[in-house]
Order: sequence, then structure tokens, then C-alpha cells
Amino acid sequence: MNNMRAITTRAIIAASVAVCAIVAVPALTFAAPNCNLKRDLKRDLVGTDLSGCDLSYANLRGADLRGATLNGADLRGANLYGADLTGAYLRGAYLRGANLRGATLYLAVLTDADLTGATLTLANLSSADLFGANFTDADLTGAFRRPGISRADMEGVLGLDSITGLVD
Repeated sequence: MNNMRAITTRAIIAASVAVCAIVAVPALTFAAPNCNLKRDLKRDLVGTDLSGCDLSYANLRGADLRGATLNGADLRGANLYGADLTGAYLRGAYLRGANLRGATLYLAVLTDADLTGATLTLANLSSADLFGANFTDADLTGAFRRPGISRADMEGVLGLDSITGLVD
């Protein structure tokens, strides 16, 4: 019985140390296909390759994702409020229902991305590649590519009739 308690205690301590090591990692700098990162990721993720990762419902609020590669990533329902995605690659990314309020997507590549129902209120979409992106039921109130975002700014985008916040 005492032997079993000792083994259980050691296992708990080992698991705690492993969790602490994961949380203490200062930056994620790996290519991780199909990774599943559900924990709070307020880290510096500049240039990180997260292609194909499952980041659904992840808290990436204020994350620095400049130049990150998120091609085909599942960011469904993710909190990207105020995140910096300058120059990020999001080709074919799944961003349904994601919160991108106040996010910077300057020079981001969102080709064929699915932003159905996403919140992009006050987002900076200046010089972003939006060709083939699906913005059905997205909220772009106050978002900009230049002062005021219009249908002409959304050439090649799907779901224009249901977008909230266009100036025309």
C-alpha cells in the first residue's frame, strides 16, 4: 500500500514538472503539423510555422504572430483580439467565428481562408491578400484597408452580401 502511494506521488510530481516545463517555454519555435495548443498563448510567435495546427478556441489575445505561417490551421473560435498578424500566411486557414477585433493583418495572406462569422471590428486589413476568402456573416465594422472598407476593396471575396460594416 505504501509502495503504491510512493509510486503515485512520484507520478504526480513528474507530471507537475513536465507541465511546468511546457508552461515555462519562452517561445514556440517549431513546425508542428496537427499540433493541438489549447492553452493561453500570449507568447512571441514571430515567424513560427503552425501550418495545419489545431488552434481552435485558443486564446491568442495580443499574440505577436508577425510573419507566422498558419496555412490550413484550424483557428475556429480562436481569440485573436489585438493580435499582430502582419505578414502572416493564413492560406486556407479555418477562422470561422474567430475574434479578430483590432487585429493587425497588414500584408497578411488570407487567400481561400474561411472567416465565416468572424469578428474583424477595427481590424487593419491594409494590403492583405483576401482573394477567395469567405467573409460570409463576418463583422467588419470599422475595419479598414484604407479609410472605410467598401465592396470594391473586397474583390474576390465570398459572402459580400452578408458582411456587416462595409461603407457601401
